[in-house]
Amino acid sequence: MKHLPTLSALILGLIFLVFGTNFFLNFIPIPSPPEGSPPALFMAAIYPTGYLAMVKVLEIAGGGLVLFRTTRMLGLMILGPIVVNILAYQVFLSKSIVINDPPSLLITLTSLHLLWQARQRIGRLLWDERLRG
Repeated sequence: MKHLPTLSALILGLIFLVFGTNFFLNFIPIPSPPEGSPPALFMAAIYPTGYLAMVKVLEIAGGGLVLFRTTRMLGLMILGPIVVNILAYQVFLSKSIVINDPPSLLITLTSLHLLWQARQRIGRLLWDERLRG
């Protein structure tokens, strides 16, 4: 049980490293969404602008940082908005209230677990009276 946060961090970090790197090296074929569907239109908007490339660089950086205990919180801060966007994509564009995509489900569960493990550190940061001036 004491190694569960390390296992969660390993899974989360490797998922983001693999899928982030796959964007640039194309070693895992990713099927295209159906033509004219909301996911296809969304990808058509962010792919050619370079926005998705920047997100993938952040995924690689955040995934690498999450792997190490000393930089895990920084990695979670980088990956947090990306995880929220993955969930928003699933709910609003894929029209799936239930997350049925295994990588998305694993990303969500491991991120929530790591945030839960760090809840006291996060709480001290958010509610420290010295930071309020």
